[in-house]
Amino acid sequence: MSAHPDPATVQAMIDKTEIGELQSRYMYALDWRDPDMYAGVFTDDAILEWPEGSARGKEAIRTSCQQIGAFFDRISGATPNKKPFRLRHFVTNRIIEVSGDTARAWAYWFDFSNDNMARSPYLAGYGYYEDDLVRTPKGWRFTHRKVFNEITGESPATIPIPALPV
Repeated sequence: MSAHPDPATVQAMIDKTEIGELQSRYMYALDWRDPDMYAGVFTDDAILEWPEGSARGKEAIRTSCQQIGAFFDRISGATPNKKPFRLRHFVTNRIIEVSGDTARAWAYWFDFSNDNMARSPYLAGYGYYEDDLVRTPKGWRFTHRKVFNEITGESPATIPIPALPV
């Protein structure tokens, strides 16, 4: 084992960590309904696809965050003397392939909600992401994010991630 790590390996580890954090920032922005942060993880011309629709460009993505937040508010059913409605998304099982200044990533997601009368948490949804990313002067950003919601039955017949090199 070399005393000095290969610089390319170190850079790949840094890139993967930064991309993983970007995926987490997306989740925080969604759950805290911050349309500026939500749009900020995308490039100006990015595409966001989800089972109920799509948005092209940062402004349309910002608007979609506002619409999603309004939807969450409607389903929360304000109930007096109850703890507040919360929705929390999680991202896990990340597979990230970096190639210079571009990357592809796959990750599972799931979310917990407490939008019921008792405000008790339950698993509300799950699925996975397919991401295309680019390194920008401000860090990694999504150029294309496709959201698969497997509760709706949207699941591929074959494994979506690439095989390890042989």
